[in-house]
Amino acid sequence: MKLLWIKTDFLHPTNRGGQIRTLKMLERLHARHQVDYLCLDDGAHAEGPARAAEYSRRAVSVPHHPPSKSSPAFAMQLAAAALSRLPVAVYRYRSDEMRRKIDELTRAEDYDAVVCDFLFPAPNVDQIEDCVLFQHNVETMIWRRHAAQAPDPVRRFYFGLEAKKMFAYEGEVCRRAKGVVAVSEADSQTMHQEFGIDRPPSVPTGVDVEFFARPADGKFPRHDLVFLGSMDWMPNIDGMRYFIEEVLPLIRARRPQTSVAIVGRNPSSETKRLAESVPDVTVTGTVDDVRPYLWGGAVSIVPLRIGGGTRLKIYEAMAAGVPTVSTAIGAEGLEVESPVNIRMADEPAAFAEECLALLDDPRARASVSEAALTLVREHFSWEVVSRRFEAAIGA
Repeated sequence: MKLLWIKTDFLHPTNRGGQIRTLKMLERLHARHQVDYLCLDDGAHAEGPARAAEYSRRAVSVPHHPPSKSSPAFAMQLAAAALSRLPVAVYRYRSDEMRRKIDELTRAEDYDAVVCDFLFPAPNVDQIEDCVLFQHNVETMIWRRHAAQAPDPVRRFYFGLEAKKMFAYEGEVCRRAKGVVAVSEADSQTMHQEFGIDRPPSVPTGVDVEFFARPADGKFPRHDLVFLGSMDWMPNIDGMRYFIEEVLPLIRARRPQTSVAIVGRNPSSETKRLAESVPDVTVTGTVDDVRPYLWGGAVSIVPLRIGGGTRLKIYEAMAAGVPTVSTAIGAEGLEVESPVNIRMADEPAAFAEECLALLDDPRARASVSEAALTLVREHFSWEVVSRRFEAAIGA
């Protein structure tokens, strides 16, 4: 099969969940099919184009530099997007050059399938009717949750407007696309209900069990609670603000020395300030390897109140042998069972109790960890996931 894969970035350095999901599937698809990879490139990382041969026979990139969200140029982009039907999260990735390159490639090559990876490249795909849209998230739900959790009326108003624009645009693309692939049955049902499309096939999140397997010995950074995730993503920032302000004080009322590690790239200034104001909270920033932090942690936490799709961090913690406490949104779409292979709670007091129950009981930690490891070993290898994706796109 000849496959054209369209995305907004290269897959290295690999430091976001969506990149990991795409990379692990494409590595396997590349071994069985001819994959051409087309993406935008901001030129920040030479590693991206240098390693594209690991998952494609040919990589084509288009220079594109969306402004930093802290820059005056972003304020100008916000103003321009306000006059567009596109939500700003999509508007940032419009590229006439990418549109021309897609047209050029599809005319020159007889592709058996074209995949638009995430919603964001879609404005550049004139013939979306010929594409399969790979929906890692239902973007509308993320923006609705941003509006619901916004800390002030101004942001609540802005997020609400963006949610409405996202609903209109995402629904239009889903209805026009040749096909849609979801990452969970929950997302599939949501798209059916929200956008009026037939329930799309779903391909679950996978994990490299061998890669995350805990070594027999080694010295690892020791922390009681570990959060793993990109810290420039708003749902993660909100989740850790919520945890530190509302949950951690309840835990420390009984375990005063409980330590927390926030492990992830590009921590926001808000996250840094928050951690500096609370003792024994470590913000690592970008690390070469997240696994030692998982192996050295007693409990993995996923206190998300905003989000969509599925969180790879939960299956990674399971493969690393670390029990997880999550909110329902944090574990949304994953095939997990509380309290057998995960602990789940949404209210601050209940979340704190689940953390304490695991921190105080090594046997409970071992029981949850063993059940979780069995789950991911038997059902969620990337080989199984990639075969399901092939079936979903008709390969």
